[in-house]
Amino acid sequence: MMTQADIFAPYADMAQDLLPHACDKADDGSHDMAHIARVWANAQKIHAVEGGNGRVLCAAVILHDCISLEKDADDRSQGSRLAADKAQGVLTTLGWTADDIAAVAHAITAHSFSANVTPTTLEAQILQDADRLDAIGLVGVARCFYVAGRMGSGLYDPADPQAQHRALDDKSFAIDHFETKLLTLAEGFQTQAGRDMAQTRHQALLAFRDGFFDEIGVAAR
Repeated sequence: MMTQADIFAPYADMAQDLLPHACDKADDGSHDMAHIARVWANAQKIHAVEGGNGRVLCAAVILHDCISLEKDADDRSQGSRLAADKAQGVLTTLGWTADDIAAVAHAITAHSFSANVTPTTLEAQILQDADRLDAIGLVGVARCFYVAGRMGSGLYDPADPQAQHRALDDKSFAIDHFETKLLTLAEGFQTQAGRDMAQTRHQALLAFRDGFFDEIGVAAR
């Protein structure tokens, strides 16, 4: 029977040590083990094309959300730095070298959109791309509306669904998040393999948005 650690083959033994530290919220379905497994699947595809240190990358994937702040938290931009700090402590305890710990910490710090930190290593670039791939496409749609539900947001503004006569407000209306963030992500990918994957998922986002507006009786943009 496959265990959670087996998902991270060929680093299953390492994963066994790291997974107890991976998630800090049991009730957040947008940053849970399923999300980490999807990010690892994305990272493997990019890593197979672009290269990089697989062990560092795997550790960074497993620990990248070891501290995860809510989308509407005032200190949201500090979440990845806090996660990197926690990861450094975990890896130090496990006897990792200083260089590898620093590499994992940088990848975790730089993965976050809100942190606005430029990834300067290949592993950091791959993690950022792999994580952002999970924010677009059909999984990204599901996560968008899931998070909106956690925040108590509506699906859309019935008076002005496309925000033609109001400011976009993704804290109040889930569909606004497409314009404020999701549809901007495909342009910011770091690796060529990531960019290629992002374009396919970006088209899925556009198709969903246009279909959504069509179903509520609004002409697509």
